[in-house]
Amino acid sequence: MVALTAANSSAHAACPIELAVYGEPQSGTEIEFTPTGTSVTVTNSFRMILDNNVVLNGIVMWNEGVSRPNGALMYKCPEGDVTGEELAACTSWHGVIYTSDDKGANGGRIGLLPAEGVEAPKTLILPDLGPALRQSTAYGSGGFSKVPWDVFALKGCQE
Repeated sequence: MVALTAANSSAHAACPIELAVYGEPQSGTEIEFTPTGTSVTVTNSFRMILDNNVVLNGIVMWNEGVSRPNGALMYKCPEGDVTGEELAACTSWHGVIYTSDDKGANGGRIGLLPAEGVEAPKTLILPDLGPALRQSTAYGSGGFSKVPWDVFALKGCQE
């Protein structure tokens, strides 16, 4: 098991965050990052793939003041100009996205999700993700049924 972990660790060493794929083993949920493009405000784009082929679209924007990567997962948001009320209604989760690595004597240093162009962190932490998703319109009848935990591990890198 240790040899497998070390091999996986080195296999992901050169993966930039905008191509990273993360997984949560209990529910089988995955997070796939995609290049954001030329957005001035959005620093990261991703999608969360849950069971029953439910996909939530995610973005990250850094706030001003005490800078934090504020993530949001949205489900079936309307296109074009949307009101704050419409956006709130289709947002399934929002919060700061934390990371953890395996560096240091004790490993597991906690940090903040980086913007594109840097190496993907080993672990993502989306606080209170499970409870928020259980309350979302995407959960239940006709939606997803397996609620992920808050911690996702780096699985691979898209090409």
